[in-house]
Amino acid sequence: MPTISLGMNSQESIHAIILKMHKVFLGQDEVLRCVLCALFAGGHVLLEGVPGVGKTLIAISLAQLLHLSFKRIQFTNDLLPSDVTGFHTFRSGSSTLDLVKGPVFASIVLADEINRTSPKTQSALLEAMAEAQVTIDGITYKLPDPFMVIATQNPVEIVGTFPLPESQLDRFLIKANVGYPPLEEEAEILRKDIDHSDALKLDPVMDRPEILMLIEATSHVKVHAEVLSYLTHIVRATRTHPNVELGVSPRGGLALKRASQAWAFIDGRDFVTPGDVRSVAPYVLRHRVISKNGTSDGIIEAVLDEVKIPL
Repeated sequence: MPTISLGMNSQESIHAIILKMHKVFLGQDEVLRCVLCALFAGGHVLLEGVPGVGKTLIAISLAQLLHLSFKRIQFTNDLLPSDVTGFHTFRSGSSTLDLVKGPVFASIVLADEINRTSPKTQSALLEAMAEAQVTIDGITYKLPDPFMVIATQNPVEIVGTFPLPESQLDRFLIKANVGYPPLEEEAEILRKDIDHSDALKLDPVMDRPEILMLIEATSHVKVHAEVLSYLTHIVRATRTHPNVELGVSPRGGLALKRASQAWAFIDGRDFVTPGDVRSVAPYVLRHRVISKNGTSDGIIEAVLDEVKIPL
């Protein structure tokens, strides 16, 4: 397996991932950045978009490039929680219960079309996403490290979908919208005839120890007291906005801090700037705000314009 040497700096490692991803996913660099941001921050990402814009392709490509175990869960309205987590059963000739692991036992789990199943089955992922473990029949099992859920969903207006509960949404560090590619990139997709098989042909550029090293390095990115104060004021301002029913919780504030660290790390810095906070805030906070009029569009942007940026 070709890998990056341990002496290679983090910027080169990140550049190698993005360069390889560009072979199969074109024209939406901000989405790729959001996925990498969630990975390095030790979080999960929710990708929303109409069918056919490459949401699934991102997850398959990332797992292939990082050489991590990968499982896909195709969510349907008849999916059961045990289909996600696994179950205990008696094997032939055995007097003890054996664990049949569900697809959640992988480093990268693709929860495909997560809003096509009931909230009961959606909630089977809550413990896994919050604590990297699952409890089956009272027995707790640890999940692989690293562990990341990449979930995809269709817009709620699409027939046959269920809105995600607030508790489930809050487990996603980042929510990003995947739109249609620009004209030139779409023409390139058609010319190359890109599909999922192309993602499976990508050569790994990293291994598990190097990924864990990058995640650890991200956690040490410095957040100056003034930047931390700026971040805190943004979170608190979401609770006083006139169109907000329920603002961002302290857990959402922690998510914004971690995402800002990862955003800075991707840019090759060991410190967070107010610009990092402002850039990543919409992806971290929009899905954590409950609006009085049913949509949070524009609220986070208004808050960011309102809160004074430290010099």
